[in-house]
Amino acid sequence: MNSNTPVPANPTFESLKKVNQFGVEYWSARDLQSCLGYTKWQRFELAIKKAIESCKQSGNDPSNHFAGAGKMVEIGSQADRKIDDYHLSRFACYLIAQNGDPRKPEIAQAQQYFAFQTRRQEISDQMAADLERVETREQTTVEFKALSGAARDAGVQNKMFGIFHDAGYKGLYGGLGVDAIKSRKGIPHNENLMDRMGTTELIANQFRMSQTREKLKRDNIKNQRDAMDTHCMVGKEVRAAIEKIGGTPPENIPPEEHIKKVKQRLKISKPLPNLDSVDVRGLIPSVSKEGLEE
Repeated sequence: MNSNTPVPANPTFESLKKVNQFGVEYWSARDLQSCLGYTKWQRFELAIKKAIESCKQSGNDPSNHFAGAGKMVEIGSQADRKIDDYHLSRFACYLIAQNGDPRKPEIAQAQQYFAFQTRRQEISDQMAADLERVETREQTTVEFKALSGAARDAGVQNKMFGIFHDAGYKGLYGGLGVDAIKSRKGIPHNENLMDRMGTTELIANQFRMSQTREKLKRDNIKNQRDAMDTHCMVGKEVRAAIEKIGGTPPENIPPEEHIKKVKQRLKISKPLPNLDSVDVRGLIPSVSKEGLEE
């Protein structure tokens, strides 16, 4: 769609979308005017100016979302005249709807549209977070089994596996073992600790396990006591790295809902299409690392 594309009959918000020479989507304020129930440009421009002020208050640069432009219209006798217009980003259209006259059914409908779109995005974001957590939990289970195999090769007896794994937790969690961590976080004793970890905490533990496994093999450890000390030491090193970058100590991360509930939610949820996120760059084309327009 270019700027000369005719406005469709009975237009919808999405049908009015245009794309400029940089591949960036935008809407013509003149096209949007009637779609939002305004017969007079002067009144619609007041809503635009209120939206520009809202854009400033939200911490965004209005020039990235409201671009002044001119539009050629026919005035008869095959003559054209240039009139004022704005090129609007999706975010700008949202702000105009929020600042429009709520008594107009078109404005009310537009507000409902954007509210629905926002909710759809929230649901999509939640699904993405759920999927990431479930996948990370499964990967951590695989790593736990691999570490157990490496511990057995390093001389850890089956009856000492609980103490061996506890040593890693104590290193990472500032001296707290599994039972102490559960007590601190209010997790029932009969629940698996990792089933209540969020993605960030799972990743920290997965890294602890993988690095311990590699070190046991690399140092050719064949002594049960040395294996436990190694696990604790690696846990302490991972904890030190988290502290160095200003991360939250794992014992202070609140527990998440049980992973079974997350899996159940994913089973009954229907995937929803992802919407374009509100880009703060708005109407500005994206730029590659080499500084060239993409």
